[in-house]
Amino acid sequence: MTELDSASPNPSPHKRRPRYAGKNPRRFDEKYKELDPARYAGDVAKVLAAGKTPAGSHRPIMVAEILEALALHPGEVAVDCTLGYGGHARELLSRVAPPAAPLRGRLIGLDVDPLEHPKTIARLRAAGWGEDVFTPVRSNFAGLSTVLAELGFAGADAILADLGVSSMQLDDPARGFTFKTDGPLDLRLNPTRPPSAAEWLARVKEADLAAALAGNADEPRAELLAHELAMRRQRQPFTRTRQLAEAVREILRLPKPGPDVETDDTPVRRVFQALRIAVNDEFSVLDQFLRHLPACLKPGGRVAILTFHSGEDRRVKHAFKDGLRDGVYAAACDDVIRAGREELRANPRSSSAKLRWAVRA
Repeated sequence: MTELDSASPNPSPHKRRPRYAGKNPRRFDEKYKELDPARYAGDVAKVLAAGKTPAGSHRPIMVAEILEALALHPGEVAVDCTLGYGGHARELLSRVAPPAAPLRGRLIGLDVDPLEHPKTIARLRAAGWGEDVFTPVRSNFAGLSTVLAELGFAGADAILADLGVSSMQLDDPARGFTFKTDGPLDLRLNPTRPPSAAEWLARVKEADLAAALAGNADEPRAELLAHELAMRRQRQPFTRTRQLAEAVREILRLPKPGPDVETDDTPVRRVFQALRIAVNDEFSVLDQFLRHLPACLKPGGRVAILTFHSGEDRRVKHAFKDGLRDGVYAAACDDVIRAGREELRANPRSSSAKLRWAVRA
């Protein structure tokens, strides 16, 4: 039998990719060029030049400022507590384990996201960072002390914690972090761990919801929103992101967004932020991390922490201040460090970032 004879008599016809409506792709799954940067490097470069983050990726924030604060040297042990897309990790690895250095250090990369963590590991391995210098661990950074002990390290020379949600999570409607595109009301950094935001919102007490809105997002109308959302969920549970966003706009009498309508989505963002923090127990995780942080650093070790809202920054500020008073830290930054003008232009998502650093006594 020839190769032609053995071929399928009815081969599947080639299907063209469905064209998106309009000049530019709007939906996440339509941005196939941005999601395949190796094949469409030129198109991705145009997105970056416009000051936007390509879909499915993440731009590391304040890289130069972080590297200055951590003052890394070849041969040192560093930890990236929130590996994300791996942008910060690449820079840390290039300092602690440069290829030409006689002594190569190690980077330990933690991340709790089971969907993005394997992709980042593969990305860094493909870039040449082998098992001898890069150790990935899927773990919440609250358990850093346990991770270090299990790997046989008494402490690290440098620790970085970027507390922001990654662009890969924010931009993907399936993760439920954005209300600009409809998706399931999820908001979990680890989608395998319950509850989702929809499940949490369905059963949380009205008083606890009000406390979360006020405490997690400084929402001034927390009690009104909590009461109205609790009333509305009785008629129809909140399961979709746009459903919740529209309910918040109706309760606060905000105009619906449209091509000719300017609307302030800040209250909606605050509600989503409050739910995300509650669902992922983010403040408790951060408190535990800060409590055990000094023991995770070698004497003279440096730590840098990026925060993105006031609740996080207050905790880091007070932890470093108390550590200085008690002699746990030998030095800490006097003022918060923010992104420079050029970075703000190139990456608008850096506008809310605050960097603080400290040095172990």
